[in-house]
Amino acid sequence: MTRQSAFRAALATSVALMVLPTAVAAQDAGSTAVDDTIVVSGQRQAYRGDVPIKETPQSIQVLDAKIMTDLNITRLDTALELASGVSKQNNFGGLWDSFAVRGFAGDENFPSGFLVNGFNGGRGYGGPRDASNIERIEVIKGPNGAVFGRGDPGGTVNIITKKADVSDTFGSASASAGSYDTYRIEGDANIAVSESFAIRLNGAYQEGDSFRDTIHSNKIVLSPSALLKVGDNTSLSYEMEFVDQEVPFDRGVLEINGQLGLIPRSRFLGEPGDGPIKIKVLGHQAQVQQDLGGNDWVAIVGFGYRDTSFTGFSADPELALGRQIIDNDFTNLARQRRFRDYNTTNTVIRGEISGEVHTGSLVHHVLLGADWDRFNIDLYQLRYRPPVYVAGSPITAANNAVNVFNPVYGQMPLPTGIVQDFRELQKSYGIFFQDQMDLTDRLKVRVGGRYDHFNQNITNRAGASPIPVTKKRFSPTAGILYEVTDAVGVYAGYGTGFRPNSGVDASGNPFSPETSKSYEIGLRYTSPGGGIVGTVAAYSMKKNNILTTDPLNAGFSIAGGRARSRGLEADITANLPGDFMILATYSYTDAEWRSASLDPNFAQLIQPGDPLINIPKHQASLLVTRGFELGDAGKITVGGGVNHVGERLGETATNFYLPSYTLARALLSYEPSEKIRVSFDVTNLFDKTYYASSYARLWVQPGTPRTFTGRVAFSF
Repeated sequence: MTRQSAFRAALATSVALMVLPTAVAAQDAGSTAVDDTIVVSGQRQAYRGDVPIKETPQSIQVLDAKIMTDLNITRLDTALELASGVSKQNNFGGLWDSFAVRGFAGDENFPSGFLVNGFNGGRGYGGPRDASNIERIEVIKGPNGAVFGRGDPGGTVNIITKKADVSDTFGSASASAGSYDTYRIEGDANIAVSESFAIRLNGAYQEGDSFRDTIHSNKIVLSPSALLKVGDNTSLSYEMEFVDQEVPFDRGVLEINGQLGLIPRSRFLGEPGDGPIKIKVLGHQAQVQQDLGGNDWVAIVGFGYRDTSFTGFSADPELALGRQIIDNDFTNLARQRRFRDYNTTNTVIRGEISGEVHTGSLVHHVLLGADWDRFNIDLYQLRYRPPVYVAGSPITAANNAVNVFNPVYGQMPLPTGIVQDFRELQKSYGIFFQDQMDLTDRLKVRVGGRYDHFNQNITNRAGASPIPVTKKRFSPTAGILYEVTDAVGVYAGYGTGFRPNSGVDASGNPFSPETSKSYEIGLRYTSPGGGIVGTVAAYSMKKNNILTTDPLNAGFSIAGGRARSRGLEADITANLPGDFMILATYSYTDAEWRSASLDPNFAQLIQPGDPLINIPKHQASLLVTRGFELGDAGKITVGGGVNHVGERLGETATNFYLPSYTLARALLSYEPSEKIRVSFDVTNLFDKTYYASSYARLWVQPGTPRTFTGRVAFSF
């Protein structure tokens, strides 16, 4: 059967690149200083306006393509390990990217809502995001709802892609090979056909096994783009996204009788015969920009369409203790078997105008805009579930069990029970404004707000459908920044936000949306020339209407939970004489429940003060590289780094914790010329056993062992 859905997009690109111009951008020859990155490939970013980065009262961390290339990073989730305050969440068997920013995550039934050029690229079922066409990643901290629309208060991840450029013809190609028979090729070619027209084709192919037994995956990613300039004031850009991935569903390992690590981290507890989940994506983005003349006035109109699909079988460890065996004999794991056919489609239209208005001695940087979004979600899921198990009774095929110490695969009961068979249609529009006023050369004040009108209509094909619902919300924001000196600035910000909850309560009524408030203060340092950039930020956030179990109606939820997160972050990037580069981050995150509630999945009692799942209190990373010129023989770069993640809760409302871990990496590259680069890197250098994230004691994602990767790249 064919199922389609859609997905919002017109949230937002970067409000500003300000606080951490990535590791190498400040001194790398030919790169653009981050403070000047308002336009990309001749076009301004949507939702951005014309405010210089260093004057924006908000914290943003930036990771650029060069640092990802230097570290052989090929996925979004790996890149985000370098960002402060970003923690991994349950990734749905390895099928999507899921993370929390400053302690708050989004809807656990969807991937995290990251943006791609301001369009939502995360909420559909597009698989783990590949890094081949990423120009840079902006981790925009704090509340962004006043401009972008609905989202989580911790922050927004926005990916800026590599786009066609009329300034020059250039390209690159690379091939890499690594542990677990992993092979990858990438290509990127930009052709400036004329001074007004360019095309670019970027793509990657990867295939390989895994440290996990029986796992084999492959993917093809293509991102062609074009840019047309019509005269001096008008430009049109287009970009396509094509993804074809096959990834087996893998719930990971488990705790047995209170202990992790009793089975090898390689042990696969699913069914190889289920085959991979097949993921397909086809998306389009287009933008027209019209320069309007004086005072930097620009009008932008954008259109986005994205179609995703996710189809296949899986074997999921049964989480209901009454049906589970392993808590009785500590050997046999009872499993469900599921078939999923998920589809989404998303259509977005957005428009904005921005520029300067002068009122006496004041300069107003004004941004006005509106967007419309249509998101269609079509879900169909069948499930086979093992029967209730009585301790001591014989284990039969009906239990669909696997011996975790000596697995024998081959059981594949037919899933027939309908778990999901519904279509959800979300329609929304928003109107937003922002005015950043230059009260003096050093004192800046920002005010803004956004009105959202959101309509949700759910059609349940397996039963009664709930009544459609309409929600309206105004989200204000305010900020102030004072430049103490040319190098030091202090800022403070406030904002509110909301995020719709999916599903209905026991009465068939859609849930109230999550609402949030956030406060932030920060200190920023930028050395003359931008060689050293550092920030320290403190924040406090509250979120209401989190879904929890309905205490009066078993099997249903209510929007009754409350949570709070507060913390401290510090980031520094230093490009020093002698070709030294240092990237260091630290975050302290105190994220906890503030309500007495029942866990939405297992109805466990949550008490105020209980921690949120997968959120470590302490995280830190350090990366150091040094380049050595060899005269006519070229250049060698050596480097290393560590990444620390503290202890964190592994299952809500329990005492199950994932242990802390510290990983090391090393890298070496040789460039015999400016056009050729040979690199080699090792991750998890000391082969530490660790656990990246968890959903429950029986669904724990083990971390990757020591991994070697070699890469050869050629540019022209």
